[in-house]
Amino acid sequence: MSVVPLAAGNDRLKQIRKLSRRSERSERRLFLADGPKAVEGALGVPGCVVEVFATASGADLVPSGVDVTLVDDRALASLSDSVTPAGVVALCRFVDRPLTHLLQSAPRLVAVCADVRDPGNAGTVIRTADAAGADAVVLAGTSVDLYNPKTLRAAVGSAFHLPVAVEPDPADVVRRLQAAGVTVLATAADGEVALHDAGDLLRAPTAWLFGNEAHGLPDDLAALADHRVSIPIHGRAESLNLATAAALCLYESARVRRG
Repeated sequence: MSVVPLAAGNDRLKQIRKLSRRSERSERRLFLADGPKAVEGALGVPGCVVEVFATASGADLVPSGVDVTLVDDRALASLSDSVTPAGVVALCRFVDRPLTHLLQSAPRLVAVCADVRDPGNAGTVIRTADAAGADAVVLAGTSVDLYNPKTLRAAVGSAFHLPVAVEPDPADVVRRLQAAGVTVLATAADGEVALHDAGDLLRAPTAWLFGNEAHGLPDDLAALADHRVSIPIHGRAESLNLATAAALCLYESARVRRG
């Protein structure tokens, strides 16, 4: 542990602060995990954490045996995206894996986010997929950056618990999943199968395909899926938001698999 806390003007910290930009993160394949939950999750992935920074009080939040570089409060605040920083931030290497790698493990439940732009929604889908026992998540197309601090915060450590792939082409993701023997189910208001009648489908290896918050799935992408599944609306609500729909679908899969 450093004896003298680093100040915000430290040259090394200035370089690390540049990781607030997505382009810088992508170029260097480094990001910042902010807060004790994220740092704990990152520490659980071998080779992920490069360095842990903490204030004197924040150092108590770091698991014993982990080397900590002390920084002063202002320096820590400059590394954190939080309004009220928790006192610990880790410099980490990217943890996403190629879709090919994910398919090698023969996944039985996958969540695919196609062009999901909101970091809170993407992080919540990752967290829900983790809780439901999914094997992987794919962020496809123009989906939000996995390493956006808001995405990681919404995932509450789950981005480090299960494999996440980042792929540029949602249609290609669908085709590759199908080629690997995974049934792709698209969520659609006019789906030909209701969620509560989808038990037979959900017993097979399955990937749920979720679309953009505002526009849903494009017709051509939904048409590539093996089946389109609707979530019944029993009241007067027009629809469900993305995170809620994902939770219902993933937990219905979990229920069928464990029933």
